[in-house]
Amino acid sequence: MLLPIIAIVFGLLMLVWSADRFIDGASATARHYHMPPLLIGMVIVGFGTSAPEMVVSALASMQGNPGIAVGNAYGSNITNIALILGVTAMMRPMAVHSRVLRMELPMLTGITLLAGYQLLDDEISRLDAVILLLVFATLMFWTIRQGMRKKTDALGIEIEQEMADGVMPLRKAVFWLVVGLCLLVASSRILVWGAVEIAHAMGVSDLIIGLTIVALGTSLPELASSILAARKGEHDIALGNILGSNLFNTLAVVGIAGSISPMTVAPEVFSRDIMTMTVLTASLFIFGYGFRKPGSGRINRFEGTLLLAGYIGYNAYLARSAFAG
Repeated sequence: MLLPIIAIVFGLLMLVWSADRFIDGASATARHYHMPPLLIGMVIVGFGTSAPEMVVSALASMQGNPGIAVGNAYGSNITNIALILGVTAMMRPMAVHSRVLRMELPMLTGITLLAGYQLLDDEISRLDAVILLLVFATLMFWTIRQGMRKKTDALGIEIEQEMADGVMPLRKAVFWLVVGLCLLVASSRILVWGAVEIAHAMGVSDLIIGLTIVALGTSLPELASSILAARKGEHDIALGNILGSNLFNTLAVVGIAGSISPMTVAPEVFSRDIMTMTVLTASLFIFGYGFRKPGSGRINRFEGTLLLAGYIGYNAYLARSAFAG
């Protein structure tokens, strides 16, 4: 089992590195063609940070491993809220502005409920996948249109400042765009192979491996960007990374995987994983609003600790169920 373990470690490291190169190359290329900073941040950087989940789930679906495809998407959502947001809040309490409670969180909650509804029959059909992709396309169009109407935007300003720090020549930008994308695909294939081999060797389901090892690994870009944003005091961007990634995973990642090949999933995906994801999403409402004065909410260190404890408890339950009997 040594070779599959090496494959997973190498695949995860290469996946994160290649995603970073892909984002750099794509952002610089778009900048050369005068794409607005806000669109670079929302579309290219947004897609880039979720590229590991997208490519891994797409390849897993193509290879007939729906457990990894679905587990990676929903496991990443759980990891994003419980682990990444929990650790970030423990490092530095995060302000939750009323706009997040009014718009992004209700949107994410509604999409989470849609995902749960589609899994009532334990299947993601091609029709389900098309609906998810149509919702995603509509949401992206609306979000971009709303963002472009604003005079100033925190994400656009941040992207513009970052790109002003170092201008990459067009040829170099295209090189890293292509190389990053190729390495994303190659590292994803290595990671999926290693995950499947370990699951078979340990006698556990692909779903468990997808929910744990693969989901944690593909969420590393979000972990790095959220911690960095929180340390700078950019709470909107830190929280936006998490909410945006979860929207992308639920709609685009599952939608792409399901459109490639319809997926039959285990009943516990709904009863255990979707329910956990829904409870965690709802907890952001409680932590962000609570009994405080509206508009002054925040996720403090204690609440961050609760989220992290929930992540540890969830994974402990997965481990127990995997080896039970």
